[in-house]
Amino acid sequence: MTRELVQEALKEFVRERDWAQFHTPANLAKSIAIEAGELLECFQWNDDGDEMRVREELADVVTYCTLLAGRLGLDLDEIVLEKLAVTREKYPADRSKGRSTKYDAL
Repeated sequence: MTRELVQEALKEFVRERDWAQFHTPANLAKSIAIEAGELLECFQWNDDGDEMRVREELADVVTYCTLLAGRLGLDLDEIVLEKLAVTREKYPADRSKGRSTKYDAL
């Protein structure tokens, strides 16, 4: 499924329920944090989360991220690629490969 299909499906879903009124940037950001917590809960007691629950919670996180980006007029692909370029500078492959060291300690 392409991102455009997902965006249109989400817009229709929200429109059918008249939920856009509740989708302020602050509410959407809160929802991302809440759903991310639920995703983390899948791994609370071990590293092998239940696949179905992980899929559901990850879908919720991505849904709210997509809605927030749309509300702010941001293109998710664009902002991810921009951030990746910044992160490449912070973590050059030759110094960070195979290491979890923070950029300022490389």
